[in-house]
Amino acid sequence: MVRLMGRSGERSPRRPSGPLARHRRDADRPRRGQDTGRRRAAALRSALSGRSVAGQVFAMNVAIVLLLVVAAAVALVLQGRHDSEVEARNRSVSVAATFANSPGIREALRSPDPTAVLQPRAEATREATGVDFVVVMNTDGIRYTHPRPDRIGKQFVGDIAPALAGETVTEEIEGTIGPLVQAVVPVEADDGTVVGLVSAGITTENVGGVADRQLPLVLTAAAVGLALATGGTALVSRRLLRQTHGLGPHEMTRMYEHHDAVLHSVREGVLIVGGEGRLVLANDEAQRLLDLPPDAEGRHVRELGLPDDTAELLVSGRVATDEVHLVKDRLLAVNQRPTDVRGGPAGSVATLRDSTELRALSGRAETARERLDILYAAGVAIGTSLDVGRTAEELAELAVPRFADYVSVDLFDTVLAGGQPEGVTPLRRTALSGVREEVPLYPVGRQLRFVESSPQGRSLDTGRPVLEPRLGEAPGWQAQDLERSAQVVEYGVHSLITVPLRAGALVLGVVSFWRSEKAEPFDEDELALAEELVARAAVSIDNARRYTREHSMAVTLQRSLLPRRLPDQNALDVAYRYLPAQAGVGGDWFDVLPLSGARVALVVGDVVGHGLHAAATMGRLRTAVHNFASLDLPPDELLGLLDELVNRIDQDETADDGSAPVTGATCLYAIYDPVSSTCVMARAGHPPPALVRPDGGVEFPEVSAGPPLGLGGLPFETTELRLAEGSRLVLYTDGLVEDREHDIDVGLEHLRRALETAGASPEETCRAVLDARLPDRPGDDIALLVARTRALGPDRVAEWQVPNDPAAVGEVRAEVTRRLAQWGLDELAFTTELILSELVTNAIRYGGETVQVRVLHDRSLICEVFDSSSTSPHLRYAAMTDEGGRGLFLVAQLAERWGTRYTPAGKVIWAEQPVP
Repeated sequence: MVRLMGRSGERSPRRPSGPLARHRRDADRPRRGQDTGRRRAAALRSALSGRSVAGQVFAMNVAIVLLLVVAAAVALVLQGRHDSEVEARNRSVSVAATFANSPGIREALRSPDPTAVLQPRAEATREATGVDFVVVMNTDGIRYTHPRPDRIGKQFVGDIAPALAGETVTEEIEGTIGPLVQAVVPVEADDGTVVGLVSAGITTENVGGVADRQLPLVLTAAAVGLALATGGTALVSRRLLRQTHGLGPHEMTRMYEHHDAVLHSVREGVLIVGGEGRLVLANDEAQRLLDLPPDAEGRHVRELGLPDDTAELLVSGRVATDEVHLVKDRLLAVNQRPTDVRGGPAGSVATLRDSTELRALSGRAETARERLDILYAAGVAIGTSLDVGRTAEELAELAVPRFADYVSVDLFDTVLAGGQPEGVTPLRRTALSGVREEVPLYPVGRQLRFVESSPQGRSLDTGRPVLEPRLGEAPGWQAQDLERSAQVVEYGVHSLITVPLRAGALVLGVVSFWRSEKAEPFDEDELALAEELVARAAVSIDNARRYTREHSMAVTLQRSLLPRRLPDQNALDVAYRYLPAQAGVGGDWFDVLPLSGARVALVVGDVVGHGLHAAATMGRLRTAVHNFASLDLPPDELLGLLDELVNRIDQDETADDGSAPVTGATCLYAIYDPVSSTCVMARAGHPPPALVRPDGGVEFPEVSAGPPLGLGGLPFETTELRLAEGSRLVLYTDGLVEDREHDIDVGLEHLRRALETAGASPEETCRAVLDARLPDRPGDDIALLVARTRALGPDRVAEWQVPNDPAAVGEVRAEVTRRLAQWGLDELAFTTELILSELVTNAIRYGGETVQVRVLHDRSLICEVFDSSSTSPHLRYAAMTDEGGRGLFLVAQLAERWGTRYTPAGKVIWAEQPVP
């Protein structure tokens, strides 16, 4: 059998076994528990006896509390007595003065028997006020009143001289009824002479009665406070006892000195860090190894200038075993354990050992790790945007100062525009980053042509990286620019790596890495790292180039499909803004279309989606709106035809050619008539318009919301609004009021506030709305159209009802001629008579019974003939033998434009002539 050994090396005795032994052990358990309790009680008594720190603290705290309680009780009693005496003096003066000035007192003093009159009143006053006596006397001090009748007629005890002089006297004396506080007040006649005296007083027994009655309460409160303070001090002393383990001051001092000597003598660094990351203790070896400042203790670990990985380990408090950390020129093996494993304070303790012999190996490992970190960071940080210039800047910013002190990126101009690079095109300095800004390298934006002997030129020609370890000795590099090359070398740049930016077979540009701060030149390992870094960045730059090309094509297509300029018309003052999305080209569009009768149509539409397909679809829909508007269709019919067109487009675009259906197209179509100042509109899934009244009020009119275009099967409804002159109608697409963070209700409310503060003109309105609502990088296209209404006044409109009689045509011609003379348009009288004669004659002959003529003087002279027939006139060429059929041909030759539009009651044939 194996025998266990004790601490001294002797064999430990075996523990007896068997039933008897178990019985003995069971019997010993209560005894051991009692012994433990007695030992704890003895330790507590010893600790509180005064020899330990806890006992001394307890005794001192109890003494201080007792002294404070006694002092507070004495002060309270003295203050109570003083307050009682002051109260007695004030009450005596008040009672005596009140009685002396009471009505009838002077008459009573002059009466034959003053005592008979004043004694009852004095006694009543004494009982009512609680004083011990009220004495009335003459100027010789002989009493007229007294609580004891046998004292009446005797001399008053006290100083009455000041009272005889007209003053009030208060004093403490030994009176006939014992020690007392009394006041003497003069009774003055009308002329100011003293005719008597009144004295009131309270005995000392009653003066101190209040304080004496308060004394038990004060002592009780003092006793309770002393008990509570003693109990609290006992709890504090008990906790201090646990923390000091019952040691006395001498023992604690000796233990601290021993621990401090051991802590600072060991040849291993020891650090204790608190739970909040502050350095609690560092021995001499730790201060030497970490080169800590003298005031390190108490500061946060991150403020001590330690490497990030070392500071992170010490702050984290995690368990570490022989972790190697490079701190300046030392390799330290760090062991760390938390201090709160067994209920101790929060924090950690770390030990440090110098492992400098591993420095070379750690240096190589650190270099490899840094290079891997650079390559990993390149995969994450380069290519975050699809902008060529920004991607080049990300490459330059990443490499400085981790790999080089200065990095320049030079790209072909065609690459910046999205095209393929060509060898004959110049390069442009696209990005430059460095540790300082005043380096004499070519600035950003400078156009460059590298000579063939330069490192950049050789890299572009061969497609291979070039290493120039010593620039001062490289004549090929100096040949690029002798003056600037000398400045660069003089500045301290001494080593260079150039790497071509290659994407497959294409060379997009060249990247230059410059070194000045580090004395060692670039080596072959760093050349390989630079080549790998540039290769990763080249993929992102090429992707950005391709995106730039496609985006430019889409933007060009989109802008070619949008209106270049607004048409001339007098019905509306119009301003607009169109902002494409940053991420791609969308399908938003707008239009202003002049119609017959001086009317103007406003159109805003949106094709959901981005890219060339959305832009092309937008162009098709805009062309269709132009064609349908030329037919003078009402808004609901036009949207119905547009809906059918979208359905046909969806049917034609099959999945075989990769086209997507036009789902989600929306449109709002409005027609404004300046003669009636009315606006008729309809919308297909589009946001409602905003209306700014002339007084500045903003509202969103209730316009019936139809389904988006392409759904089919549901009709569209029109809404008619009457607009006051000067009103502003605001049409927009959803990109202005809706985004991923806010729904459309929030956007409409923001738009309302922006319109309420906007200026009166359409241009000011557009500017105010975009300033308030335009995001930094819009995710969707934004189309904004603001139209301020004008009215065509009654003086520019002439209307006549024409009887259904061919003879009435002459009267119409005469009326029109007179009106043209009033307008100063006599030159147009002849052609206008011919046009109206033909149109009115046709209306009487082929139209209904109701014929009406209207002439408008706008930018052009507009002649309109209304009839109740829905038959459509046709222009034809009459044969030589035909007697008629030349009327509309004549109208077409005389008028600049002519046409037909239909109304619910019939049709209107109109013709326009230019105004000279």
